[in-house]
Amino acid sequence: MIRINILTIFPGFFAEPLSLSILGRSARAGLTAYRVVDLREYAEDRHKTVDDEPYGGGAGMVMKPEPFFEAVDDLRPEGPVVLMSARGPRFRHGDAVRLSLAPELTILCGHYKDVDQRVADHLATEELSLGPFVVSGGEVAALAVTDAVVRLLPGALGDHESASSDSFYDGDALSAPSYTRPAEYRGLRVPDVLRSGDHRRIKEWRQAESGRLTRLRAGVPDQLD
Repeated sequence: MIRINILTIFPGFFAEPLSLSILGRSARAGLTAYRVVDLREYAEDRHKTVDDEPYGGGAGMVMKPEPFFEAVDDLRPEGPVVLMSARGPRFRHGDAVRLSLAPELTILCGHYKDVDQRVADHLATEELSLGPFVVSGGEVAALAVTDAVVRLLPGALGDHESASSDSFYDGDALSAPSYTRPAEYRGLRVPDVLRSGDHRRIKEWRQAESGRLTRLRAGVPDQLD
């Protein structure tokens, strides 16, 4: 089992997502235990203030360090403490695998303009980013990381092949396209090979399509036969 702590000023953001689909089933099966912590409960004034103006001036507000440090002190987590930050390296499948093996994962959600740098330097064990873009807060990113981690836990999915055939499971390879019934819809047909029953040909087709899509994603044009 893995314990996942999420520190946020918007705990309500996680209430329904953590109860649905794989995340919810994993919790009910005892594979995961979630604890969503309201950072405002660790604010030091009666107004529950969690942000302040930046030193040196500038636009926007900065999240204060005290609520993060006090909350983590209270939790005393065992395992990675991840700050979701646009400054961090991009979160990849290998990170999901690594984090899924920890007994406990703590995710810090920033908001407003920024988080006090002392949180990144002296509290978080690492920073991670979803990519080269900015969202309104770390909650969206934290939920994505949680989902990516939990679905890798043994027993979280119906079978291991579901995960092993996903994109990025094996390095940077993308999965082949998928089709289901009906065989033809609005004149659009499922590739004949997938309906042939020839498992060798189907495997070869999927490998070829995986390679083609992976090359396209990397900007490598297909070579002509």
